[in-house]
Amino acid sequence: MRELVERRLVDGRVRQEPGGRRVQVNLRESPLDWLRSRALVDARQYEAGERLRGDYERAALGPRVTMRWDAVRGGAGVPADPSGGRIAAKARFDAAIAAVGPGLSDILWRTVCANEGLPAAEKALGWPARAGRLVLTLALDRLAGHYRLKA
Repeated sequence: MRELVERRLVDGRVRQEPGGRRVQVNLRESPLDWLRSRALVDARQYEAGERLRGDYERAALGPRVTMRWDAVRGGAGVPADPSGGRIAAKARFDAAIAAVGPGLSDILWRTVCANEGLPAAEKALGWPARAGRLVLTLALDRLAGHYRLKA
């Protein structure tokens, strides 16, 4: 799904301020999609990232924006997910993050799961500019190895 808006490109960065040239930006595009569309990650790395994000979303690990209605719907003591799908997805997510390792999982989680752009992730982690893409590709390679994806 696409959500296109018009922005200004000033000094090579998309801005909302006047000046520069006009570009269209897809607000629904994830950082991983952006990297893939520019051939900065290969198909194997992209597939590994999408699997991780799928498990993250199935496990419902993201922040909640509304109140939890589990007790109202199912009553007291009844699990919200009787199939165990959430539990299995959480276990797969935890195993994948553990396989990537503590030094690489930070940038992986920020860009793939939290949809944080690389510049913002680098700044939050205190890294120099453009270091995030290199570390992210290493993390995606390790993740693809964990998922046993063929090159």
